[in-house]
Parts: sequence; C-alpha cells; structure tokens
Amino acid sequence: MPVDEPPMGATRRGFLIGAAGLAGGVGLVSVLPAREARATPAAMQAAIKKLVGGKPLRKGKVTLDLPPIVENGNTVSLDVSVDSPMTFNDHVKAIHVVNEKNPQPNVISARLGLRAGQAKLATRIRLADSQTVMAIAEMSDGTFWSDQVEVIVTIAACLEDPV
Repeated sequence: MPVDEPPMGATRRGFLIGAAGLAGGVGLVSVLPAREARATPAAMQAAIKKLVGGKPLRKGKVTLDLPPIVENGNTVSLDVSVDSPMTFNDHVKAIHVVNEKNPQPNVISARLGLRAGQAKLATRIRLADSQTVMAIAEMSDGTFWSDQVEVIVTIAACLEDPV
C-alpha cells in the first residue's frame, strides 16, 4: 500500500521554511527607514479654509485643553468645550480639530445635535511632532469660533504615510 504524501507545507520542514521566510521579511521591513509626516502648516490652513469657507474664524467661546508638554505623542488627551446654551436658536453644529504636522491635518470632526445638551468632546489623539492644534466650533448662526494650543512632543508618533 503506498504511503500518502502530506500536502505541500504540511510537514514540519515546510512549516519551518515558511516561518523563516516570514521572519526574514518582517526583519527587512523593520530596518527600512520610516517616512516623516508630510503635513505642513500650509496643509492645516487649507483644511481650515475648507471647513470655514470664506467666513471669519473668531477667537473665543471654544476651550481646547491639551497638555503643553507631552512625553509620548502616541496618546495625548484632548478635551474641547464650547460655551453655548445648546438651544434651538443658539447651538453648536460641529466641533472640528485640526493640526499642522500629522500625516493628515484633520484630526476629528464631530456633528452635534440639540439633544447633546452640552458642546463637549473628549478623546485621545496621536501627534507626530511638536505643533499647533486647533479646535473650531461651527455654530448654528453660521459663525466659526476657535482656540489653539502649542504642544511640545518629546517622542513623536504618526510616522506612517497618509492614505
């Protein structure tokens, strides 16, 4: 009676050869230099212009809370609050956060409804380098209000290519 041969790669030798090839490929990728983030302050200004159009961007009403010095840019706490009664005639329609040195200038955009009760946003973000972060509130009357913070990052994050 002939002995059935195991399918290709089902032997211990086939598995070890495949695993070694995979490990070698991962090792090769890890020694390739990471590309720097490509966004610039001009990209941030373009993102702001796209958000507000030709309308003026006013200072006030918005409070952006970020630590001024961040040891690790991989996880940075961000809180945004907007002074608004959140009534039918006076409410925040959206909160946008943009930055100048991450791969993409748009960090987050959150649409708010009247049932939100308060115009607040809390999250964690990644920062590629020391940079300016800006929060913009879009109000129901069509005005835009903002606050910005300069953040110093000692260990950078976000070194991947933009999509």
